[in-house]
Amino acid sequence: MSVGLLAVVDDILSAALKASAKTAGVVIDDAAVTPQYVQGLQPARELPVVGRIALGSLFNKFVIIIPLALLLSAFAPWVLPWLLVIGGTYLCFEGAEKVTEWFGVHHEASSDTTVSEPKLVFGAIRTDLILSTEIMLIGLASLDPDLGFWPTLGALAVIGLGMTLIVYGAVALLVKVDDIGLQMMKNPSRGTRRTGARIVSAMPAVFRFISIVGTVAMLWVGGHLVIANMAETFWAGPYELLHHVEHAVEAAGPVVTWIVDTAISAVAGLVLGMVVVGIVLGIGRLRGRTH
Repeated sequence: MSVGLLAVVDDILSAALKASAKTAGVVIDDAAVTPQYVQGLQPARELPVVGRIALGSLFNKFVIIIPLALLLSAFAPWVLPWLLVIGGTYLCFEGAEKVTEWFGVHHEASSDTTVSEPKLVFGAIRTDLILSTEIMLIGLASLDPDLGFWPTLGALAVIGLGMTLIVYGAVALLVKVDDIGLQMMKNPSRGTRRTGARIVSAMPAVFRFISIVGTVAMLWVGGHLVIANMAETFWAGPYELLHHVEHAVEAAGPVVTWIVDTAISAVAGLVLGMVVVGIVLGIGRLRGRTH
């Protein structure tokens, strides 16, 4: 009995590990996007907010995504690509909105500089829902269909818990690096104090860089989601074009192929996002005139 149980656990862990490797790109995106939501908070509130977002991410995965993904994959698999198109479009919209803000365009939601903590947490959890959906669906697609229901559920649970710990553990460490630097500045050693001062002075630039990476990640992931899942729904043209471009550069190696794929997906995401931003701004202005 115990030997059989250990074998099942080993199968679950092995399947989860293999599937998790294919989600690495989205996990990096998730880790890059999340720190944007804790910028400007009081230091004492940073870890509690990260903790609340992490709990929301677990809720997304275990209460919404995993049950829904298993149900839809069993009874209505055709719905999943449509959901990913919608989610990808939303990511493109968020990314494009941030790009327009870099050029001085202020949106209604961003004009208020005193965003409440609950709204901030909700926004982060909402974005996490889309990224976590892709993580879990990629994991589900990577699992052996003959694995069985309970082992599949177990593997998805391991993936969900592991990815959440990795992402939000890294985010928690990142947002507290400046506090570590401040503590180092109080050290009797002159070299340690200098290192701490350099860490503290570098953090604003680090967070600006993370903000840029997070925005590009939104556009890349969103654009790739839309392109890949449109091919499974109503229009395969963009995906076929992307495939042809990848084939043309694959002789240069996998790194170049990945860079080209990422760049095209990000540009496509930016274009789509700008269209959505324009529609949203237009509707907002029409509503303003009506009132």
